[in-house]
Amino acid sequence: MTSIDRDAAPQFVLPLVVRIEKDDPPARTDALETAARAVLTLLSDERATGEGEWAEAVRDWQDARIRKVVRRARGAEWRRAGYLPGITVTGKEAEVRVYPPVPLDGWPKVLAKLQVSGTELDDPEPPLPAEEGLPVLWMSPELDMSAGKAMAQAGHGAQLAWWELTDAQRTAWRDAGFPLAVRTAAPADWPALTGSGLPVVRDAGFTEIVPGSCTVVSDFRPVART
Repeated sequence: MTSIDRDAAPQFVLPLVVRIEKDDPPARTDALETAARAVLTLLSDERATGEGEWAEAVRDWQDARIRKVVRRARGAEWRRAGYLPGITVTGKEAEVRVYPPVPLDGWPKVLAKLQVSGTELDDPEPPLPAEEGLPVLWMSPELDMSAGKAMAQAGHGAQLAWWELTDAQRTAWRDAGFPLAVRTAAPADWPALTGSGLPVVRDAGFTEIVPGSCTVVSDFRPVART
């Protein structure tokens, strides 16, 4: 499908909600990795495939622009968000709930009330190097993105990797719990990564960054070798 066809199709968005309690926010890298696994968990869920109850919405979403929006919630907001059909994925400390796609202008009221801008998270300590053998989503070292924007980009990078895999590779990755790492690439390595032939996320430029910016490179080669 061409970009013109995608723009002409009805537009959908994949909602994700990250739990950010005021006194106990998750680490940024943990939130990014959990968001990526949440997207993969939804894509592999039986409700999102075949004749599943979410399958049509997922197909419509993937036939248009692949939009993801991350909102934040805490306390009662998080509890109310949990009542809607979706899947909650937990990381080391982070909690992210992903929902089936909704029309761009048709968010459920409970989610529409949640804040989307200004989602800021930090890592208390620099992340350790990615464990040997893990798929890595390399974030651009050249862009300054909010945590919410970066979570959406990590989710998109995971989705591009998913599309590249065989059914057997997908099953193996799912059964292992979708192990992966999100790390910021070294500036010196970024040109080689973006030119490596691996899947590259190029942002549409709806928020924060200019259209066409390379945000993530999906290095899923460890998965592909299984």
